[in-house]
Amino acid sequence: MVKICGVEKNSYADKAGIRVGDSLVSISGNKIRDVLDYRFYIMDKKITVEIDRNGEMLSLPIKKKDEYDDIGLEFETYLMDKKHSCKNKCVFCFIDQNPHGMRESIYFKDDDSRLSFFFGNYVTLTNLTDEEVDRIIKMRISPVNISVHTTNPELRCRMMKNPNSGTSLKYLQKFRDGEIMMNCQIVLCKGLNDGDELRKTLSDLCSFYPYVESIAVVPAGLTAHRDGLYPLEPFTKEDSEAVLDIINKQGEMNLAHIGQRLVYASDEWYLKAEKEIPSFEYYEDYPQLENGVGMIRSMSDEVDEELSFLEEDGFTLDTERTVSVVTGEAAYDFIRSSAEKIMKSYPKLRCNVYLAKNNFFGGSVTVAGLLTGSDMLKALEGCELGEELFISANTLRHEKDLFLDNMSIEEFSEKLGVPVTPNECNGGDFVRAILGI
Repeated sequence: MVKICGVEKNSYADKAGIRVGDSLVSISGNKIRDVLDYRFYIMDKKITVEIDRNGEMLSLPIKKKDEYDDIGLEFETYLMDKKHSCKNKCVFCFIDQNPHGMRESIYFKDDDSRLSFFFGNYVTLTNLTDEEVDRIIKMRISPVNISVHTTNPELRCRMMKNPNSGTSLKYLQKFRDGEIMMNCQIVLCKGLNDGDELRKTLSDLCSFYPYVESIAVVPAGLTAHRDGLYPLEPFTKEDSEAVLDIINKQGEMNLAHIGQRLVYASDEWYLKAEKEIPSFEYYEDYPQLENGVGMIRSMSDEVDEELSFLEEDGFTLDTERTVSVVTGEAAYDFIRSSAEKIMKSYPKLRCNVYLAKNNFFGGSVTVAGLLTGSDMLKALEGCELGEELFISANTLRHEKDLFLDNMSIEEFSEKLGVPVTPNECNGGDFVRAILGI
């Protein structure tokens, strides 16, 4: 049973007589455990809602409902249940590498297939049961985003420190047979699942095409807080070149046989290997953009397109404008070159781009999204900031109010003495924000 915390006025539920405080038991005879059950079983035009009201069971019919319409119930959490926590102890887990003293929510590891469906989170499959997999197939919950890492069962157990991690690979086959689409990611660890193991994993996953829609390969993130953890080493320039060679050879084979690359290297590999970011054709429809695959190329093309649109529209910058951007080491050269493009088109603009090193997590962490407020403050000390400072929106938690070190964006702005604006990773929005449009 799930406690009902709100009933929308004049909704189907309200008109049927459902009240706040009732407990939802089932819909049309189907037991409701969480939001997936709820969303699936309210789709029919006629349903019967069974509730428990102080121990009295009531069956309340809802008729003449539009298909897929919500019935107007609110619950304590959006999942109608607690988030499922991760039972793995992966040797590369980033959460285990966080320093002490951060807010409690940062240390929570989720591994919840429902979050994969609603928010695109990646799951390892080790939390799933046969019954839950059958439910995903029955409800056509697709795509499922899966952290695979390796298709070698023994190696997967060694990397994830969970005896279920090897046997749970069977669910890849079950999803394929049930025609559920999958997006896969491989977090690569030097000396473990790279080299021949990577070749095998990519080959195995590509054999599931078309039900495996995309595969992203990303390097394990290593912080300075790894005392007592598995001794992982960062990938060198030469290592990264070798990884790119494996990924792109598989991609070329896929192009020849199925007309789709399917396998993509994250931007970090190109930066580490000091190689040029591929053209937009490489990324096809950018299926793994949220995984850092093609983000630089996408944003670069968007910057060019927006500048072209503004020129066609006859936009001019009539007054002098000075702004600043602060970013991490990985994106610094790209952001600086983008700012230079904008300034070349609009000579009255001055855009300062500053690099912030990540002292909080350590020098090997270079992505902008893991910068803290304190590290950015240190980098900006004594710098000319102008009228406004732009930061990556990824540096803030989902509510867009706190950095990883618990500094609020209001405190950050107050200490700098300028307005601070979070900017999403969209080139068009970046251009317009810099220009003050």
